[in-house]
Amino acid sequence: MFTGIIEQTGTLISLESRGGVRRITVEAPGIADRLREGDSLAVSGVCLTALDVDPKYFHADVAQETLDLTSLGALEPGSKVNLELPMAAGSPLGGHVVQGHVDGTGTLTALDPVNDPAGPGFDRKTTDWRLQVKLSEDLRKWMVHKGSVAIDGISLTIAGIDGDEISLAILPLTYWRTNLHSLAPGAQVNIEADVLVKLALAQMRERKQPEFELTEAWLVANGY
Repeated sequence: MFTGIIEQTGTLISLESRGGVRRITVEAPGIADRLREGDSLAVSGVCLTALDVDPKYFHADVAQETLDLTSLGALEPGSKVNLELPMAAGSPLGGHVVQGHVDGTGTLTALDPVNDPAGPGFDRKTTDWRLQVKLSEDLRKWMVHKGSVAIDGISLTIAGIDGDEISLAILPLTYWRTNLHSLAPGAQVNIEADVLVKLALAQMRERKQPEFELTEAWLVANGY
């Protein structure tokens, strides 16, 4: 299990075919030297198993289903990926419960500074940012205002929902510590919905309740 608090970014070196799977190679000094063969880690929100580890690089095999559901297969060498090791038992839950099981991809439509770039004293290093992501209907059903979502493995809070787009507030530390600063509009990002929202929706179906949009009030009233 992960928390969505990114430890550092790594650099994708290659994505090569190896029989029925694809193998990725990631340069990640600072994390690679803490891994052992068979350890789990999240790569831009995707739970993978570390292979052929050395102090600077690790490798991981990626199944076809993972390539179909995530953005990993579309990444080019040199792309930045977010990295997180699993949460140790007893550690504080800094973000939210993230499983590393990506539900699909969304499209980054905008990532703009909150402060006016033409204004006095504007500094890209200290400004907040507003991220907007377009989702398919299948993903949109799990989005709740003020609820959690993992985007490329980053634990974020949904600040607004407008049709098929969600908006999220990005702090300067998150912007610069993760791969967000390297993305442009049109980029595909991995989406993992909050598992508690998924459980709530399953609970509604089991009770044979009419379908309706999940709200913060409904989640609180039902113990979430």
